[in-house]
Amino acid sequence: MGSWPENVGILAIECVFPSLYVDQVELEEFNGAKKGRCVSGSGQLQLGFCTDREDIHSICLTVVQRLLERYKIEPTAIGRLEVGSASFVDKSKSIKSVLMQLFEPYGVTDLEGLDANGCYGGTAALFNSIAWIESSSWNGRYAIVVAADVGVYADVTNIAAGAVAMLVGPNAPLVIDRGLRGTFMKYSLECSKTDVRLEHSPTVNNLNASEWYMETLQRTYQSYREKAQKQCDKIVTMDDFDYLLFHVPRCSVAKKAVDRLTVIDFINCISKANCESFKNGESHEIENAEKAILDFSKETYEQKTLPSLLLTSRIGNMNTASLYGSLVSLLISHSIEKLAGKKVGLFSYGSGLTGTMFSITIAKDCNNNSKLSTMLSKLADVKERLEKRKKVPPKDFTAIMGLREKALNDKVPIFDIDHLFSGSYYLAKIDELHRREYKRKTY
Repeated sequence: MGSWPENVGILAIECVFPSLYVDQVELEEFNGAKKGRCVSGSGQLQLGFCTDREDIHSICLTVVQRLLERYKIEPTAIGRLEVGSASFVDKSKSIKSVLMQLFEPYGVTDLEGLDANGCYGGTAALFNSIAWIESSSWNGRYAIVVAADVGVYADVTNIAAGAVAMLVGPNAPLVIDRGLRGTFMKYSLECSKTDVRLEHSPTVNNLNASEWYMETLQRTYQSYREKAQKQCDKIVTMDDFDYLLFHVPRCSVAKKAVDRLTVIDFINCISKANCESFKNGESHEIENAEKAILDFSKETYEQKTLPSLLLTSRIGNMNTASLYGSLVSLLISHSIEKLAGKKVGLFSYGSGLTGTMFSITIAKDCNNNSKLSTMLSKLADVKERLEKRKKVPPKDFTAIMGLREKALNDKVPIFDIDHLFSGSYYLAKIDELHRREYKRKTY
């Protein structure tokens, strides 16, 4: 442990999502919304949702257990466990404390880390874990980072849930680029959650939410570029990324983000989208320049971002898990040959507000025994699980969400567990002190 650990990043990754979903088109028709508002406007096809049998604790238990089992990781090999989430059902303690049930039976109690709040929490947990491994406090063990949320909004068309767990350590197939990170943070009233009696996720101030997101994207991209230029001694543009991933409340946000970055590059006269005659002041070429920008942005989006939107389009806004669900989507959308050696730009965003632009370099080694090959093989069942979910009619979906809210503090959850994927943890009961007990479905 005398030397600085090399190639620190993501060694393994797992993803879980609800086994129930509602079709977005059918939900639009049921709610009397303008046809195509969500599907055409936001790219949303389906919404994954939980009954009263699942909450933030249960999906975190499920995703961590899957990570440990499927990668054959001994609990004793873990020295840090950190959770990022904006969903909390117990205001007295952390989600991480619930996950300790998976480690205590193995005598693992020397386990650093806690919870990081908000949609940015997963990224904060990832950065904390990387810093721990690169510090004098590192004890040679791995870290597990969990990004998860169960989004329950007053507007049911925004409901979604999902969790991603990542094993972090040295010599990883997905290396977090060292020293390349641009962050922007400021106080804003973008969202708020003042009524803690409700499970509902924060209320978003839609008047300014998009503007704040784009401002944060622009500021973090500029900061990343400045640091990259100092480190690499070259001007960095979107062309330097093979893929671009974003925090995506809706699929349409990703397209707008690519548009914004394209314009930024063009303004700086450093993008493929530039037009030499326009740069030289020939005003009659403005329309040609605008067309060049739009054409290049569309091509960039389709090649570098669209493959990362699979889970968002099929599940919805996973909040804290959104960016890392995008990473999973990218990994399962391409062959190992197309991924090996590539550079991935990632933009993480959280309300309040904060954001970071950082990057991942995927390992070049793509033989059958490589860590990257193992990771992709473990993720191969994600598409299969998406297809195995049960579609629920909008009427039943609305009723289930209504009952979930009413049952928030009931002692006996009312829904059966037959629909849950095998291996899922579920809420078994709530006692008189509102303490929650969980069990695992084994069939």
